[in-house]
Amino acid sequence: EVRLVESGGGLVQPGGSLRLSCAASGFNLSASGMGWVRQAPGKGLERVSIINRGGITWLSDSVKGRFTISRDNAKNTLYLQMNSLKPEDTGVYYCSQISTSLRGQGTQVTVSS
Repeated sequence: EVRLVESGGGLVQPGGSLRLSCAASGFNLSASGMGWVRQAPGKGLERVSIINRGGITWLSDSVKGRFTISRDNAKNTLYLQMNSLKPEDTGVYYCSQISTSLRGQGTQVTVSS
């Protein structure tokens, strides 16, 4: 079964950090372009970051310099390291396979004091 399972979300204070994980099964994550998208309360989906098969990464301007996308091929897992979190980073974060738009169930990130 092809599946993505996100984890690592939670409640954090502004300026804090979280690392999101996305465990893939049923396909080789390193052979796919993968990304993270988020959905803030009452808003649409926003693309946050992408990593292509060659390992080249892209970050949206809203998270550049604060977030890092990476993957562990041995663990077939995608990561999003989020530092210097801001309240506007609050939302549900999903990992996705670019070519198929396959997404997981999402993990909630709340940045609040």
